[in-house]
Amino acid sequence: MRRAIVRGTGHYLPERIVENSWFEDKLETSDDWIRSRTGIERRHFAAEGQTTSDLGIRAARAALERAGMEIGQIDGIILATSTPDFTFPATATIVQAGLGMSRGFAFDVQAVCAGFVFALANADAMIRAGQADRILVIGAETFSRIMDWTDRSTCVLFGDGAGAVILEAQESEGTSEDRGLLASDLNSDGKYRELLYVDGGVSATGTVGKLRMQGNLVFRHAVEKLASTAQTALGRAGLTAADVDWLVPHQANLRIITATAQKMGLPLDKVVLTVADHGNTSAASIPLALSVADGEGRFAPGDVLLTEAIGGGLSWGAVVLRW
Repeated sequence: MRRAIVRGTGHYLPERIVENSWFEDKLETSDDWIRSRTGIERRHFAAEGQTTSDLGIRAARAALERAGMEIGQIDGIILATSTPDFTFPATATIVQAGLGMSRGFAFDVQAVCAGFVFALANADAMIRAGQADRILVIGAETFSRIMDWTDRSTCVLFGDGAGAVILEAQESEGTSEDRGLLASDLNSDGKYRELLYVDGGVSATGTVGKLRMQGNLVFRHAVEKLASTAQTALGRAGLTAADVDWLVPHQANLRIITATAQKMGLPLDKVVLTVADHGNTSAASIPLALSVADGEGRFAPGDVLLTEAIGGGLSWGAVVLRW
């Protein structure tokens, strides 16, 4: 059967680094308060005029360089974002043009923080079906554009950035020992939409809006749903948590990551953590973490990686792949 294997990863972070201390003069908060509740120490904010597509283009170029590939070899782009450049066209098409790609397809996926997992699953399905041989999957966000800077419970959490992964078709035996994406699990439940949302939109208000979140309730849902979707994806791959070499989670909050890993019986030394330096970059967080760990040489051929994420919707899911 055809599998989608990872050929390359890349990422880009805006130059501006914002330490926790930056918020102390603006809000009733402190570096200690933010660190103790989230594990976040700093994050990156896009420069004025720097767009989501700008970040996505930089990450894509880094992935192509690491893979030793040219953009002409790519059949399609799937970009996960909740902070697009425009209402339309898709930000993926802007990235496509910026990369000099004039063939194939490009479209966006919107599942908030779970967006990259949803994008990976879609790319995997297209490759398995023979609709494409190589797909560039990107997560890119400029969440600093939708922050309410008077709400200390949300504005300290998020950052901007982009990550990219190149998937390529490879013929495999069709077993759990194959390289590439082995299984995925995707879920949504719209009755929880008011737990995490943006209070603006084209049809509803005609405005961009600001992010709103009921953090305590999101936390409760997150640990249970992340552990459950991870176990489901592992089961579909014919694997268990004991087979996992690396958990690469959505980097939302250190407490959520730690609790989920404990629930699955995974030690923290098997978890890729970037939340301290990046904050929550929504759909960009998993590809950012993948690229950072890949660049450090932490993944060995044959390693089993588990990615999982939950975001507004609520939407959540997991992907299991062998490096």
